[in-house]
Amino acid sequence: MSDTTKARVATVWLGGCSGCHMSFLDMDEFLFDFAERATLVYSPIADVKEFPQDVDVTLVEGAIANEDNLELAKQVRANSKVVVSFGDCAVTGNVTAMRNPLGDPIEILKAVYVDSPDRDGVIPDEEGIVPPLMPQVVPVHKVIQVDAYLPGCPPPADRIRRAVVTLLDGQPLTDRGDDIQFG
Repeated sequence: MSDTTKARVATVWLGGCSGCHMSFLDMDEFLFDFAERATLVYSPIADVKEFPQDVDVTLVEGAIANEDNLELAKQVRANSKVVVSFGDCAVTGNVTAMRNPLGDPIEILKAVYVDSPDRDGVIPDEEGIVPPLMPQVVPVHKVIQVDAYLPGCPPPADRIRRAVVTLLDGQPLTDRGDDIQFG
């Protein structure tokens, strides 16, 4: 990024636990340097409702587990120059994908909400409240192009910092043996 223009950075939380964002916050004092060099334009740690256009770098935490995740991932790709799968759920599906061997999520929901004792005996599916589940949880690169992978559950703060600094310096991520993987 040029010295006169701050980078526009976003972080996104899809199907996951938010541990990657907690590790991002664990960069501690570096967050002050980050704020001098970049503007956080979208994140679960900021109150922004719509994913913006013209984002330089987006870190995507979590797997694609429901239709809202899928839609947001597509918006991220359409509006970001660089997309980084951020953490093992985004990279591989990890814990979020543990439901996959159980089969059709509709059958699971039916067993829990309809067949079991439940006050209403209906699957919660009110539009705008409960997003429909995907048939299978998938990592981010299965639905959009990913430019780099930042593995870890969660990635340690120093690894996140190295990746962010490299990207803010306008350099492509290259494999320097620091567990950053590239698309």
